[in-house]
Amino acid sequence: QVQLVESGGGLVQAGGSLRLSCAASGRTFSNYPMGWFRQAPGKEREFVAAHRWSGGSTYYADSVKGRFTISRDNAGNTVYLQMNGLRSEDTAVYYCAASTSRYSSAGYYTKTYNYDLWGQGTQVTVSA
Repeated sequence: QVQLVESGGGLVQAGGSLRLSCAASGRTFSNYPMGWFRQAPGKEREFVAAHRWSGGSTYYADSVKGRFTISRDNAGNTVYLQMNGLRSEDTAVYYCAASTSRYSSAGYYTKTYNYDLWGQGTQVTVSA
């Protein structure tokens, strides 16, 4: 069974840091894009960051540029999201996603419908 499992969420004060992890099992995604999205209460799921594939480009939402960093392990099946300088508006459930397609345009990586597999989500709460 192919699945993504996130970990690392929690409660942190504003200005603090958290590191999320997402491990894929059941197949390899080293040559495919993986990303992070988030969903706050009452809002739509939104793009946070994407990693094209191992050794590839990275993409970020404007709201997290300079504060969040996406990376992958050498095997390419675990993706991380290092979150620094957290703000109350970063509070959300964070979802890991993986795609079985490759896209040439950066815009593709920001769309939820271009990802085939999703994790269960991990809660990140930032207190003011």
